[in-house]
Amino acid sequence: MADSSKKMQIVFASAECAPFVKTGGLGDVAGSLPAALVRAGAEVIVMVPKYATIKDEYKAQMEHFSDFYVSLGWRNEYCGLEKLEHDGVTYMFIDNERYFARDYPYGFFDDGERFAFFSKAITESLQHLPAGFECDILHCNDWQTALAPVFLREFYQGLPLYDRVKTVFSIHNVAFQGQFSDTVMEDILGVAHIPAAASQLRCDACSINYMLGALRYADAITTVSPTYANEIQTPEFGEGLDGVLRERSYALQGILNGIDVAGFDPATDKRIAANYTVGDRSGKAVCKAKLQEELGLEVRDDRPLMVMVTRLTRQKGMDLVMYALDRILAGGVQVAVLGTGDRDYEDGLRYFQGKYPGTMAARIEFDPALSQRMYAAADMFLMPSKFEPCGLSQIIAMRYGTLPIVRETGGLKDTVIPYNEFTGEGTGFSFSNFNGDEMGDAVFRAARLFWDNRDAWNQLVTQAMSQDFSWTRSADKYLDLYFFMHPEIERPAAVVDEPEVVAEPVAAEEPKAEEKPVEAEPAKAEPKVKAEVALEAEDEVKTAAKPAAKKTTTRKTTAKKATTTKAAATKTTAAKTTTTRKRTTAAAKKAAEAEAAPEVKAEVAEAKPAAKAPAKTAAKKTTTTAKKATAAKKTTATKSTAAKATATKVEETPAEPKAEAAVEAKPTAKTTTRKRTTTAKKTTAKAAAPKAEAMPAAVKEETKPEPAPKAAEVKAKTKAAPKAEAKPEPAKETPVSPGAPTEKKTPTKKTSVRKATATRKRR
Repeated sequence: MADSSKKMQIVFASAECAPFVKTGGLGDVAGSLPAALVRAGAEVIVMVPKYATIKDEYKAQMEHFSDFYVSLGWRNEYCGLEKLEHDGVTYMFIDNERYFARDYPYGFFDDGERFAFFSKAITESLQHLPAGFECDILHCNDWQTALAPVFLREFYQGLPLYDRVKTVFSIHNVAFQGQFSDTVMEDILGVAHIPAAASQLRCDACSINYMLGALRYADAITTVSPTYANEIQTPEFGEGLDGVLRERSYALQGILNGIDVAGFDPATDKRIAANYTVGDRSGKAVCKAKLQEELGLEVRDDRPLMVMVTRLTRQKGMDLVMYALDRILAGGVQVAVLGTGDRDYEDGLRYFQGKYPGTMAARIEFDPALSQRMYAAADMFLMPSKFEPCGLSQIIAMRYGTLPIVRETGGLKDTVIPYNEFTGEGTGFSFSNFNGDEMGDAVFRAARLFWDNRDAWNQLVTQAMSQDFSWTRSADKYLDLYFFMHPEIERPAAVVDEPEVVAEPVAAEEPKAEEKPVEAEPAKAEPKVKAEVALEAEDEVKTAAKPAAKKTTTRKTTAKKATTTKAAATKTTAAKTTTTRKRTTAAAKKAAEAEAAPEVKAEVAEAKPAAKAPAKTAAKKTTTTAKKATAAKKTTATKSTAAKATATKVEETPAEPKAEAAVEAKPTAKTTTRKRTTTAKKTTAKAAAPKAEAMPAAVKEETKPEPAPKAAEVKAKTKAAPKAEAKPEPAKETPVSPGAPTEKKTPTKKTSVRKATATRKRR
């Protein structure tokens, strides 16, 4: 049973986290996703190393929460927990100066030991958290935290506090796996003596792979876009881990990243030269002019400015950039690049800056403030990645009205809709193959649109800025995963869906009711029929809850009608002769009433579900009205041929028990009509009256113009009610064709009348 009082409690571990430390997309995710989870009702603690590079203003806000020692191989290392509350999220910084008091987060000879310590400190910290916080989900990110699920299983499993912890591992970039010499297994990790751990961490004869350990030990695996989740299961993109990812594909899913829409908002961003909105983009032109001036480019609004904010690596498509940059710059497109990385790419960018002064600007540095100004000022953002798990730069660019030019891979394919010149749809430009000429063509497709069709360009910018980039949807999908792993915890935000409205289209049955509206023309008799049936309908409403009571009411009604006929028949022989025609007319009227009564019953019976399906009720009321009108029409027509109807009914009534009895009944009925003898009339009245009243219901069922499915069931019950169970069966055999009853029933009556007339003439 779900616990409604407990919140989902998540420890989110990451090697970097904005705004404290950030080198790439992981920092943005760790800075935004936890806040979105908190807004959705979860409790989150984010664990990050306490790097020396964290700004002093944040360090001053930290309070020392706890300290303990962490065993790492043969050594015991100090670990302090520094607590900081920021934007509703609790941050715990892992403090160890020997490992983290350095100028840069990564890239050191002992990274294997540093992040093994971080992973072990995370698992050890779970028993040193604030009171009342018991970790339900340990969410680890990338190789720097990949050993935490391994340590949890091998060293902590079985301890009460740890038994409830489920682990989620997120791959932000499968290319960075944390591969080290297998000597660290005993010296640092202390798992060499555990055969299962040693074999599952090993990636070759002399190396171990931290990420491989997480993929095998974690309860669930996620990555940062649906396309990338599929790509990494192939040899081309799996970087050697495609085999294990295919094995665990049942536990793998891709959840697209979002961005912090409040932090990246051109309307309020204080880091840019001028603010602007999707409706008024005049500030963007100011930003462009300021950036051109700042970077030493020609200040011209008629030239498209294309920027890159990236790591200068092959993965980011720098090979394509180096190949096509000469053509792009010579074609009149301004280019500005910000980033650091491989020396060859850094030198190549400096070369082009010297060759094309005023058109090319290279800033080989890490400058978050400048990157923000570039997002806001540019017209185009180039991101030709060889592979891209998700990518946040293209999303941020669209948020600022800068159209992305991307290669169709991973999250780039999932987030950028390519421009369609015929429909005007799209949010950017794309190309498919990892090819420099294709990339150059895509750049000039964008540039030509900028030069030749500024209206279409502006519409594209509007569409890009109007996309929903928030973390809310992504956080909801992560919560789906967390609550799936902990079904005993009740999800706080219960969305109440009311699919009952879908039931309303049942009114599609209305055409059936409207198929024969012409029959409603002689509806002047309808008020009478309604008035006569009202009392019976009232009785039916009272007893509607009891099916047996319905049958009793039907019998009583029939009995009353039979008594009336009987009483009229017993007055005098002379009166009999005079009133025979009247009685037969009355019988015909009552037959019409009996015909209408089951319809009312059907209406009453169907009135109950009407509260649930209003549309159904409306349809059925229309059907009932049409049927009453038909009944009224029949009543009028029957008045002129009352004797005919009586003869027909008398002939058909004995047919109920056996077919043989019908043959004998026909002469009896004719003799009674011709001689009008009192004795014979009494016998006929006694025998025929109850059946004559009961039969119209049975006959009517077969002669209905268009019985609705549910109404047919109700009428079948009503028909079976007055007599024993054996009688309704033959009654069903009476009609010639149930499929088209109206047309075929009338000729049957005419035939019977002709026989009766012929008999009179002969005698």
